[in-house]
Amino acid sequence: MPFRNLLFFISFLVSGLIFSQENAQQKKSYTATRIESKPVIDGVPGEELWQNIPVATDFVMFEPGNGNPSRSTHPTEVKIAYTDKALYVAAYLFDSNPAQIRREFAQRDNIPTVDYFIIDINTYNDGENQTRFYVTAAGTIADARMKKNNEDFAYNVVWDAKVSIDGKGWYVEMEIPYSALRFSDKEEQLWSMQLGRKINHLNESYVWNYINKSIGVSTHYNGLLKGIRDIDAPVRLSFYPYVSGEVDHFDGETSTAFNAGMDFKYGINDAFTLDATLIPDFGQTPYDEVELNLGPFEQTFGENRAFFTEGTELFTKGDLFYSRRIGDTPIGFNAVQDAKLNDEEIVDNPETTNLLNALKISGRTDSGLGIGFFNAITEVQKARLYNPVTGEAREVVTEPFANYNILVLDQQFDQKSSVSLINTNVTREGHFRDANVTGFLFDVYTPASAFNLSGEAKMSRVNLPNSNKMGFASLLSFERSKGRFRYGLSHEFANETYDINDMGLNFTNNYNNFYWETSYRIFEPKGIFNEYNIRLMGNHQRRYDPDMSVTTNFGTSFFAMTRDRFAFGGSANYSTPFRDFFEPRKDNTYIEYPENAAAEAWISSDYRKRIAVDSRLSYNKYLKTTHQQLRFSFSPRFRVSNKLKLIYNFGWMKEENRESFVTLLPKNVIFGTRDMQSVENALQGSYNFNTREAISLSFRNFWSSATFSEDNFSRLLNSGGLEPVVYEVTENNDPDANFNIWNLDLSYQWRFAPGSEMILLYRNSIFKQDNLSALAYTESLENLFNQPARHNLSLRIVYYLDYNNIKNIFKG
Repeated sequence: MPFRNLLFFISFLVSGLIFSQENAQQKKSYTATRIESKPVIDGVPGEELWQNIPVATDFVMFEPGNGNPSRSTHPTEVKIAYTDKALYVAAYLFDSNPAQIRREFAQRDNIPTVDYFIIDINTYNDGENQTRFYVTAAGTIADARMKKNNEDFAYNVVWDAKVSIDGKGWYVEMEIPYSALRFSDKEEQLWSMQLGRKINHLNESYVWNYINKSIGVSTHYNGLLKGIRDIDAPVRLSFYPYVSGEVDHFDGETSTAFNAGMDFKYGINDAFTLDATLIPDFGQTPYDEVELNLGPFEQTFGENRAFFTEGTELFTKGDLFYSRRIGDTPIGFNAVQDAKLNDEEIVDNPETTNLLNALKISGRTDSGLGIGFFNAITEVQKARLYNPVTGEAREVVTEPFANYNILVLDQQFDQKSSVSLINTNVTREGHFRDANVTGFLFDVYTPASAFNLSGEAKMSRVNLPNSNKMGFASLLSFERSKGRFRYGLSHEFANETYDINDMGLNFTNNYNNFYWETSYRIFEPKGIFNEYNIRLMGNHQRRYDPDMSVTTNFGTSFFAMTRDRFAFGGSANYSTPFRDFFEPRKDNTYIEYPENAAAEAWISSDYRKRIAVDSRLSYNKYLKTTHQQLRFSFSPRFRVSNKLKLIYNFGWMKEENRESFVTLLPKNVIFGTRDMQSVENALQGSYNFNTREAISLSFRNFWSSATFSEDNFSRLLNSGGLEPVVYEVTENNDPDANFNIWNLDLSYQWRFAPGSEMILLYRNSIFKQDNLSALAYTESLENLFNQPARHNLSLRIVYYLDYNNIKNIFKG
């Protein structure tokens, strides 16, 4: 779809849609009380200063019902006060049977199946920029940024809370410093807020301001928080200096390392914050869940580095930022093999790029304009080659000095809608590769939140040494966001030169796809169910150039949860023949896989019980062939006590007779018939001494093997079919694979002060990959243990320093 036609289509839909208006739900309001001295945060809000402060009460049910009054046996009362430095909250969570209060211990940002209290604060009252603060009955705290109904727990600020319990229920006291919030410089603030409570043994949730689950999203239903006036945003300057040391032993060699550096946050003004990391250290990030990858696309992993997960909601708009690109494998890593001269050997070829420093600036003005700027710099990486015949050594640059940056402008309006502009840029020194991507986004709700229209238009430009290429992609989506019965339509487009992979992530381009779905759900208990959701969906996928059909899919899914918290569901899907343009690894070439049918079923039992189980079974069959795949997973969890929990996961997969890529020859693309199987065993456990100290164990063993049938190879035809061919397998080109990896992490974590922590981590890892695919799992495991193991012991200490506290020390 040409760009001008896309803009016309958007304008037509926006101007042509006529939506019914509904009376807005009356919002509650609460007026906070100024106090002269702060309360003692001990979880016992019985001090005199709390006595004359107004009460926020009359909570209504959020789940499983929709607006029912709270039980008379479980009333909730909340009081809010403030000083010049912080907001203070006292919550009285009464319970007629305190012995039933769930109090499982956990560390920060981990919310197990417990009773908890939440307060959501939106300092801009814009329906979008909301921070959620959790406190559990055991005293665990958590904070998250809200994005519609999603929670981002990577967000972390420094605040404090304590709890207590007696014969009438449990109580919370919270202190939220203004340094943890961003707000405008006004004489009187007008914030919005939501208060909530989870009573786990009743399986019920209550909120202060009614949320109509059948319309829009929960962040649109905040009440108002008034009365906070004559406060000044403090100097928001904090430092996180760290020191770390490690000892690494592998294959008879031992090495040591010591690092020191610092992160810091600075409030540029009342709305904007600068975050920076100087001399970053990511040595204690968790292992990636690596698997045997024989497909055409790279394996992707989640982000484990805190700097790239905290406060990045602006930068992730449009899905143009895949943070693992920064510090990723050098772009010339694979080219080193081709760069070798006669007799040369590769002595060293770094697999990652070192990050020198990074910073981000983000915030939002009074008018609802969000501005974000991100910048990171990586250093030069070089491979070392040596010629043993001549004795000459040389270096090859695999990743030059590079700069990554993002600029985002996000204008919000009507408390639930937004338009955004985002630009990402990668500039590499020298004649390598530069890239730039610009995206325009909009997300618009009708006044009554009954309908949503969203869209994206993105332009990419890649500058290569001898050529440039520009690409375009778009997305347009319309959906009904109200009521039990909902529906939606969307369209995705990308031309053949669209490429965002320098800073983003896209596996495919050159598509012209159409999607549709409809669903029916309930919002109040019905029969044996607390909730259920039935969906029907489909899509038609096309190649843009040349225009041709790729496949058409039809499917259905079902989700349900009973009143006893037993969840189950499943899905079924049918696809017409599929033209795969990526498996052959050759431009404008495809293999056609036959039509297939797939089904899946899963269960998840009640996590409130000491023993709970998650399990999933799926089957995929390519019709009129012997190609099929079966997957099974089983994950029991054991709550030994309120301090000790264990989770085991077993996964198994078997695929038979798949026509798979083998190699690319000058004139032919060779395919073979492949069988593949895998087994995964994983164990996670934690013992929590309290909500600040814990010992954690994480273990994973993943084995996978792929076996190609002997003398059963084919060459790919222009029609997408296969024709038998003679292909000689030798030791150097054997496509069989046997992959086995073992990772173990054992850590002790101690949060010894707000924002400060110490982590002692022991790691053990073993890896082996060869072509001995005939080995059974136990035989492969035995071979794995014959490999040298890597042992790593590291200690990292981070200390939080607030400028407002430091300056008082210096004054003293």
